[in-house]
Amino acid sequence: MNPTDATAALHAGPDLSMLGLFLQADWVVKGVMIALALASVVCWAIVIEKAVLFSRLARQIRQLQDAATPGNTAAANPQGDSLAAQALRAGSRDWRDGREPDETRAEYRYRIEHAMRGAIAKVMRKAEPGLPFLATTGAVGPFIGLFGTVWGIMNSFAGIARSNDTSLAVVAPGIAEALFATAIGLVAAIPAVIAYNRLTVRLGRLRQEANVASAEIASGLSRRPPAPPHRAHAAAE
Repeated sequence: MNPTDATAALHAGPDLSMLGLFLQADWVVKGVMIALALASVVCWAIVIEKAVLFSRLARQIRQLQDAATPGNTAAANPQGDSLAAQALRAGSRDWRDGREPDETRAEYRYRIEHAMRGAIAKVMRKAEPGLPFLATTGAVGPFIGLFGTVWGIMNSFAGIARSNDTSLAVVAPGIAEALFATAIGLVAAIPAVIAYNRLTVRLGRLRQEANVASAEIASGLSRRPPAPPHRAHAAAE
């Protein structure tokens, strides 16, 4: 490097861009930054996946609500493994078993509804994985970033002690690197907390809507006698 370039580089000072702060950081601070960046990417992937999944569940719950409408026979027999299909199959099994001699109509209705709620809960549990990761990232992300900040400031003070120079030009780069770790922690944590709260509330509402629809369907089925088992007898003969 010729003297002119060296003088220009000296006057240019340290690189305080985001990439420069990352490249100049201590290996511990770099590890913190990478971990937080990966956590943020995973959180956004979970948010997108849950948004698509909850939209699909909302459509399936509308099918269940349509099945609760009296006279809507087309919606009462959904196909496949959707939430509506699984809930209706579970309720229909108890309905076809019929009412026990010593069973009241309220108990019969509760038995049908309980079977449908079990099927709904099974589907809803499959929608929960990933939400705890959002909560964990939102809770610990700032503290992980703070750990990187503390470590970086410790290194800055160690550098001051070695150089015996307390000027701002010496201190600023190390402190900037340290604070950058906290900023990444907040960038990862804040969206994770917001997404966790919104997704949890929406999942709760979907569960409530499905349970209300199952109660209406169970109430309607309990008023009707089960279909006669003549087909089963014919198959047995």
